[in-house]
Amino acid sequence: MKLWLHRWRSGAWGLALGLGLLAASATAVAAGLPPAYGAVVLPPRGGPERTEFDLTAVRDRARQENKRLYVYLGASDCRYCRQYEAFLEKNARELVPRFAAKYIVVDLRSSLSVPASHLYFRVGGSVWPYGEFQRSIGDERSRLLVYPTVWLFDADLRPLMQMPSGAGTFQTVQEQIEVLDLVQ
Repeated sequence: MKLWLHRWRSGAWGLALGLGLLAASATAVAAGLPPAYGAVVLPPRGGPERTEFDLTAVRDRARQENKRLYVYLGASDCRYCRQYEAFLEKNARELVPRFAAKYIVVDLRSSLSVPASHLYFRVGGSVWPYGEFQRSIGDERSRLLVYPTVWLFDADLRPLMQMPSGAGTFQTVQEQIEVLDLVQ
């Protein structure tokens, strides 16, 4: 084979491989709630020792718009999170109008590698580690960090109902609607 042809093929192969890896990494970064839900994506701040989500701006927006908050904590490497997100994508036509009518949807993106001891929540001037945040809102799941986790808050970040979490969360459209309508 001619040298120039070999170099061209090697370069083209390398470019294709690089583009494929870039596309795959973009997909991994894009994991989260489907775009149709118009979620406010709050990436974590801080480093490996402290992953902090600041809920101040979404709380303020909920107050201004007189809406509730649907806060979703998902992990980029969580298969149960992907299942729930796929469920939402599949049922977007029916669910998006119900979310949009009453809720500002918030997408907190984390990773399974972040332990509860490194997860923090900020609201205004207050900052709580995960367990204290859970206790402060009366959440019974305060001992465990489970993905996915959903909280329903009023505009002042008071919980509206105790929520399930983890595998099996909201398996049907009817279950999701009942949650949105605060049916216990």
